[in-house]
Amino acid sequence: MTTTEAAESAGALTAHRPMLLGLAYRLLGSLHDAEDVLQEAYLRWLGVDRAAVDEPRRYLSRVVTRLALDRLRARQAARETYVGAWLPEPVPTDPSPFGPLETVELRETVSSALLHLLERLTPPERAVYVLHTAFALPYAEIGDILDRSAADCRQLHHRAAARLAEERRRFTAGPAEQRRLLDAFLAAACDGDLARLTDLVAADATAWSDGGGRIRAARKPVHGADRIARFFVGVYHHRRPGVRATPVELNGAPALLLRWPGGARYTLGVTAAGGRITGLYLVGNPDKLTGVGG
Repeated sequence: MTTTEAAESAGALTAHRPMLLGLAYRLLGSLHDAEDVLQEAYLRWLGVDRAAVDEPRRYLSRVVTRLALDRLRARQAARETYVGAWLPEPVPTDPSPFGPLETVELRETVSSALLHLLERLTPPERAVYVLHTAFALPYAEIGDILDRSAADCRQLHHRAAARLAEERRRFTAGPAEQRRLLDAFLAAACDGDLARLTDLVAADATAWSDGGGRIRAARKPVHGADRIARFFVGVYHHRRPGVRATPVELNGAPALLLRWPGGARYTLGVTAAGGRITGLYLVGNPDKLTGVGG
C-alpha cells in the first residue's frame, strides 16, 4: 500500500470514528475494549480492496459490530471470574467522544443504566437493539451486518425491548432532577442523616458497586431504601472531612467524581423516577476510571 492509499484509508476511518466508537462502546460497555475493536477494524480496513467497498460506513459498521460481538461473547464466558458486580466503564460526554448526543433518546443509549441492563441480553439481541435504537438502521441492513434475515432481526429487537421495558420505566427523570437528587443524596450520606437518605430513595431501589476486586466495594447489589441508606452512611459519614466531590457529566447524565485521601476514586451516578432515586451506580475499579478527570 502506498503512502497516499494509507492516508486515504486512515481518513475514511477518522471520518466515521465517533459513530464507530459509539457503536462499539454501546455493544461492549467498555471504552477500552471499544478502542481495541476500532484498532483491529482499522487493520482490516487497510487490507481490504477499497474498489469492492461501495459504502465505507456500512462496511466498517459491519466489521466493528462483528468484532465487538466476538469480544462480548468471550467476555460473557469469562464473567464468572469478575469480582463483584460489573458496571459499564464511565465515559465523560461533555464533549462526547461518540458524536453529538442531541436528543434524550440518544443520551439514554449511552447511559450507565441502560448499558447495565443490556448485559442481560444475548449478543445478537444486544446488537440488533443497539443498531436499531441508537442508529436507526432498518432491519434489512442489520440483517446484512449479522447475516440474519430482516424478520429474524425484527423478532430479536422485539424480544430485547420486551426484556428491557419493565426496568426502563424506573428511570425517567431528566438531568436537572438527577443532579438535584444526586447532590441531596451525597449531602445526606456525609451528614449521616438516615431519615433524609431513606426519603430520597425509592423503596425498591438497588445500588450497584463495581470495584473489580481492585478497590473496596460491595460485592453484591444492595436492595431497598433502608439498606442503601445504611450502606452509604457507613461509606461516607466517617470519611466526610477528606472526601472531595466534583460534578461531572458521564454517559450523558450528571454524576459525581469522588476522591478519597490516599488517591482512591469513585464515580457515582443515579437513576430516578417519581422524585426518588431508583438506582445508584458506584464505580471504583481503577481500570475503568483512567479517562475520568475532574
